[in-house]
Amino acid sequence: MKVMRLLSSLKHDESERGIFHLGRALVKRGHTSIIISSADKEHDLVKRLERDGNIYNQLSLEKKSWLALRQVLPLRRLIEKHQPDIIHIHSRTPAWILHWALKGAKVKRKPKLVATMYGFYPLNNYSRALLNVDRLITVSDSVSDYLMQGLKELKNPPRSITRIYRGVDTRSFPYRYNPSVYWLRRTFAEYPELEHKKWLLFPTIIGQEYGQEWLIDVVGNLGEAFPNIHIIIMDDESRHGVVHDEFLQRVNALELQDKFTFIGSKRNDMREWLAAANLVLGLANQPESIGINILQAIHLGTPVVGWNKAAFNEILRPLYPQGLVKENTAYALCKVIRSQLENVMRPSITDKFTMQQMIDETLEVYSTLYDANQLSYSDTFIEKKRLKKKAQQNLR
Repeated sequence: MKVMRLLSSLKHDESERGIFHLGRALVKRGHTSIIISSADKEHDLVKRLERDGNIYNQLSLEKKSWLALRQVLPLRRLIEKHQPDIIHIHSRTPAWILHWALKGAKVKRKPKLVATMYGFYPLNNYSRALLNVDRLITVSDSVSDYLMQGLKELKNPPRSITRIYRGVDTRSFPYRYNPSVYWLRRTFAEYPELEHKKWLLFPTIIGQEYGQEWLIDVVGNLGEAFPNIHIIIMDDESRHGVVHDEFLQRVNALELQDKFTFIGSKRNDMREWLAAANLVLGLANQPESIGINILQAIHLGTPVVGWNKAAFNEILRPLYPQGLVKENTAYALCKVIRSQLENVMRPSITDKFTMQQMIDETLEVYSTLYDANQLSYSDTFIEKKRLKKKAQQNLR
């Protein structure tokens, strides 16, 4: 089985998309894995893919760029060269390039098309090519429900929809993982204000939809009862932007700056921060489609707190229901956080939402479509032979 996957970038959401893990699994099982993205051939991530046995080709498929249309002919040539059985699309711009590339492509049999819908994309013309596939994978029930509500408005709805949760690599995020003494010493040397504090980790940047304003309510309401709580934000304090500046101004106006530490978003030690935190917070105002940091924290055994909606609900309800905040109010949020700080109860070890489960289910989708394509091709071949034989008899 030859599987070709189209991506705008290799850097984006590596942990959510499982690009490397899925490629490795395909090669290990004797299949051919072909990956097309905009990353340069000398990039470390590309070298990692090729070491795992993937075939890599570089095409500029950047998101929402008209320049990507120049890749229609190069992509068509690659399809004709590799003759893939399955083409898996991971974003909307590559979906449109593929739509035009397949027109007139010289292939033995038309490849089956798979796409993954990672979020609550607007169901407009830009999304149309991503949805017009043989099998659409959604990353949560929330995304599936959103899609089903809008299906009536779609002219070319997907032929089949399958929900496959994003998973965590449990080897990289093992249960009850403890950061090294070296990491802790280095962290306290860089951020001495964190020593002897209870860490509440906000594992995202500050933005319109991420809910950082709730952090001020948490510190304001719980600071007296828990004077050693400290908010750690995965963002850069020096970053500028209207929302970012407004948040800092409010923190400074309330004289709470000593309760917050900004550690930056471009880090390679997310696992250590998630494992060392006393609580990990999921406070996004907009519904989350995946919630990967909450998932990683649970697999590490770190308590989490999140709103009772979308992906947070789907993750926490079966794995850690005591972390759900059922009302969207500061009072309800602080009540749950207080309970977690007073009665520390770690999430239990789980075999749900794992990378291996995600890979197995994705490969099952590929296999089902491949078998159907082979059967269809066989039936077509037999039918052609029958018609040819009948024509020959008529000539006699």
